[in-house]
Amino acid sequence: MKVKNKSPHLKEIINKLVSMGVKNPIWKAVAKGLNRPRRKKYEVNLYQIEKFAKKNETIIVPGAVLGVGELTKPLTVAALKFSRKAEEKIKKAGGTCLSIEALIEKNPKGSNIKIMG
Repeated sequence: MKVKNKSPHLKEIINKLVSMGVKNPIWKAVAKGLNRPRRKKYEVNLYQIEKFAKKNETIIVPGAVLGVGELTKPLTVAALKFSRKAEEKIKKAGGTCLSIEALIEKNPKGSNIKIMG
């Protein structure tokens, strides 16, 4: 996968995910989502996560999580960025916010993860 016009940190994450994607396609899909142009980047609001996620699930967003809406169930959410309000609301609902790198270390097999974008 060719990575262009990205920050060095993001390039490192994408390359790591691509190499892990050989064994597990979920990481390749996340890398593809992160490698989109800025005008097409993923931005997911909390109401969308609330609508499609079940209690205690792990959600990964290859982009930003924004704070529009409410979250009523505890979830583990991993993303490239979180707005301040989104992070507060996720923690208030009993969930946790992780970086994508932290999720890779926590769950290298990528089992039981739902991608939202």
